[in-house]
Amino acid sequence: MNRVIITGGGGFVGRAILRLLCQQGFDCAVIGRGKYSDLEQQGVKCFRGDIGDRDFVIQHLAGYDTVFHVAAKAGIWGNIQEFWKANVEGTKNVIDGCLVNSIPVLVYTSTPSVVFAGNDIINGNETLPYPEKYLCNYAKTKAEAEKLVLAVDQSSLKTCAIRPHLVWGPGDPHFIPRLLERGRKNDLKIVGDGHNKVDITYIDNVAQAHMLAAKNLFSTFTAAGNAYFIGQERPVKVWEWINAVFEGVGISPVTQKISLSAARTVGFALESFHRVFLPAREPKMTRFLAEQLARSHYFTHQRAQQDFGYSPQITIEDGMEKLISWINK
Repeated sequence: MNRVIITGGGGFVGRAILRLLCQQGFDCAVIGRGKYSDLEQQGVKCFRGDIGDRDFVIQHLAGYDTVFHVAAKAGIWGNIQEFWKANVEGTKNVIDGCLVNSIPVLVYTSTPSVVFAGNDIINGNETLPYPEKYLCNYAKTKAEAEKLVLAVDQSSLKTCAIRPHLVWGPGDPHFIPRLLERGRKNDLKIVGDGHNKVDITYIDNVAQAHMLAAKNLFSTFTAAGNAYFIGQERPVKVWEWINAVFEGVGISPVTQKISLSAARTVGFALESFHRVFLPAREPKMTRFLAEQLARSHYFTHQRAQQDFGYSPQITIEDGMEKLISWINK
């Protein structure tokens, strides 16, 4: 692994991978839709474009030996066509770009949502099947993309998929800011009994897992063709963790509760309303979100540890300290 290119390299996870690889002396470039002047000033090559454009992708992957495919359309709301173009067609283009340019290694950033069917997952592992139905287009299209990546002929292109769960940490432009905004507005309720446990993954640990997986695909190949759940040293009770964040930044804790069945009903009603009247605006609650907030979903990370030596380098406590410091500065 010498010359590395990262799709979505200007995003939260992409930048973390880029930062780690640059620290280790790799020659790095990024593909993204934005203009990243700060990265260019650091000497990183930035190619601006859409991964939905096959010719663009093939042209700009030329000359690299490793691809981290991080770019995706995320979110719990939106029409299937937009998700499909970015997540499925975009991934097809990246795979084609690797094959056309004889790139030997592709690491795909997936999500545990690809196996979430609305039920509790307790210590789940990689034998969990893809569900027949999904509650949001993001999970559906990420699963389709993951299947494409893992189905590649491993003799010509070594691939694997990393499934980090609930990525958090300093620099997060999405999850943490939205959580804080709703917390400050007192606009959150505990869904369910509040005792459900989930995996979380500190951003630096996500980057570390990607790098270790890529190095494995150049050496022993034990990760080739496989998907891996990634998380911290233990799951957390999600509402306790959210309230710990709030305590650290002076926001009142979430104490009000709503049952899962009620939240599910509200989610269905809001989905129906938004689909007709506000299709471009994400509802405050959806059925997928209700299930995610009320259910336990955490996984064993033994396979990642066994195959390429993953273990979280930043603990939950150290990560929380770094996060609170970043929010309060």
